[in-house]
Amino acid sequence: MTTQFFPLKNVIQDYAWGSYTSLTELFDMPNPEKKPQAEIWMGAHPNGCSKITVDNKETLLSDFIGSDMENILGASTTQQFGELPYLFKVLCAEKALSVQVHPSKAQAETGFAKEEAAGIPLSASFRNYKDPNHKPELVFALTDYTAMNGFRDYSDILGFFHQLNIEELASLVSALQDNQNEQGLSDFFGALLSLEGETKDAAVSKLLAYAGANQTDELFGLLLTLSEQYPGDIGLFSPLILNTLTLQPGEAMFLDACTPHAYIKGTGLEIMANSDNVLRAGLTPKHMDVPELISCTRCLPMPEETILLAPSIQGNAQHYPIPVPDFKFSVYRNTQDEVLSTQSAEILFAIDAPLTVSHSNGEAVTLQKGESVFIPAYVGDYQTSCEGLFARAYN
Repeated sequence: MTTQFFPLKNVIQDYAWGSYTSLTELFDMPNPEKKPQAEIWMGAHPNGCSKITVDNKETLLSDFIGSDMENILGASTTQQFGELPYLFKVLCAEKALSVQVHPSKAQAETGFAKEEAAGIPLSASFRNYKDPNHKPELVFALTDYTAMNGFRDYSDILGFFHQLNIEELASLVSALQDNQNEQGLSDFFGALLSLEGETKDAAVSKLLAYAGANQTDELFGLLLTLSEQYPGDIGLFSPLILNTLTLQPGEAMFLDACTPHAYIKGTGLEIMANSDNVLRAGLTPKHMDVPELISCTRCLPMPEETILLAPSIQGNAQHYPIPVPDFKFSVYRNTQDEVLSTQSAEILFAIDAPLTVSHSNGEAVTLQKGESVFIPAYVGDYQTSCEGLFARAYN
């Protein structure tokens, strides 16, 4: 009998910005090594591939998929992508991640080919493009989740910088004042990130002096917290340039290609296209290629009311409108023998209660909260029962 459900054994990435307690608090997962637990990776990415049991043998999910791709991923996914096209994560940020932009598909293909032709090793610290793919993302908050996403309105940015009145930035601010358009914002953002030496140090120092005098203001209080994590970093200006918000548990937002963003603090589910391409824009000790970053950044304000992604509600399901074919994402609440049907390979994640999945052939698996299962495309119809929430990644 063909196996329908494959519980996942997932890699936990111990990046320095991760939380030591979040996975334990939310999912009762132990942390015996007392390491930061930054991300649980659910998928077939080579840098952290999930494992499953096939015929009583532990197997990489990527090897299983490769053994019968069309049956496991579905014909259209195999034809379009030739791999599981998404990576599903639990992300636990105790400290801020770098401000970053992901290139579009076309930009990634061009940039990757150029760096390959130049013979730059994939492992090189100054390499910008690790693959020829874009990396749109969705984040769904499990706790309060503070983040930045997209540019503020021109008038808001100018208001903050007039307030600061930093002499070293006067010419940049004046130029933006005269050019409140995409090119003007692009020039401003690029010039700010390119500041070096004494000019940069003086500007950051004056920013922090102002923040210290106004720390009861939530935004400037956040700046001071970020300055403890990334002292002297030019990215400390980011919260004054980018929309800064805190998602409540159950809220979601989409992070599109070419849009600067950063996760600051909180735990959420994240689903993304299967890519590692990151162009950094501050709050990082890593390589920053400002000209390449600016060439891949859409420097237009993102209206605040468009940041949150509202789901369409169908019965017990919340379906999120994703504008790319790489992944879909839905959340289900209080299902009782609810039938779902696969068109592609799926990963289910139990959020806050046990989840039982079952098939008409009699096979059933129960996941505890924090556990996940891989369901191949060939499964067709299956049933779910859960008294709480579970998430569904598919494409």
